[in-house]
This record gives sequence, C-alpha cells and structure tokens, in this order.
Amino acid sequence: MKFDAIDAELLRMLQHDSKKTTKEYANFLDLSTTAVYERIKRLEKTGVIKRYVALVDKKQVEKAFQVLCHVKLVQHIEKNVLQFEREVKELEEVAECYHISGDYDYILKVHVSDMEAYRDFMVSKLTAISNIGSTQSSFVINEVKFTTALKL
Repeated sequence: MKFDAIDAELLRMLQHDSKKTTKEYANFLDLSTTAVYERIKRLEKTGVIKRYVALVDKKQVEKAFQVLCHVKLVQHIEKNVLQFEREVKELEEVAECYHISGDYDYILKVHVSDMEAYRDFMVSKLTAISNIGSTQSSFVINEVKFTTALKL
C-alpha cells in the first residue's frame, strides 16, 4: 500500500506509543483530530496496522529466561511440516517460530522462567511433537536490542 509522509510519521508515532489520544497525534502532525482518526482507520482497514498490543516486562512476569531453539525435522514432507507448525503454535512458551533455510528447519524463540522450566518444556512438550530429528538450544545472555517498530 502506498502512503504519504504523514501516514509514515503517524505510523512511527503509533509504533512508539499507541496509547496517546487521537488529539495528541493530531496536534503533533498539525492536522484535525478527524483527519488523524480517518487515517488510522484506513491504515487499520487496509491491514497496515494489524493489531495493538501491550509489551510486557519479561522479568516482571517471570519469563526472562530466553532461548533460541533450532529444530530439524526428520522428513520434510508436507504432512510433517504442517503437523509441526500446527502443534508448535499451541505451545504457550513459544513466542515466535520461523521456518528457515540452512542446517535447521525452524527457529523458535522460547520464554520461560529458568533452566529447569526450559528442560521441562523440551522434555514434556517440544520433543513430544513427532518428526523432530534434532534440536539445538542457544541461551540468551543479554538482550542487546529489542524493538517491534519497523523503520518506514
């Protein structure tokens, strides 16, 4: 979708803080509240804005132990791929899952409370999914950069 400089600035502002009022955005952009409201609604309707979320402090909710888990499937037939993807979507510990190229087939971003919780996740949940050939886990030592905003 094509959007103008005002849309881009509005999206930048919404990505930074979507809790401001339409009037606050309008004042910054030097537009009417109605014009900003209509732009936001158009961006939502066209799917540029998918949803609004609250970003939760992982430490506060005891999910600060982060793991990047590489998964290799035994076979890459469509049935196995679709089954793995369906089942991994149901795992609440998995925040993100990507089908990737390279030595492994998937990379999962997992949030748990500690190493014991990760072990329990691996033993009782992840490896219970059939057709997993192998996994490799990398533990996050320090989150150097985290953003949900896209540069426009």
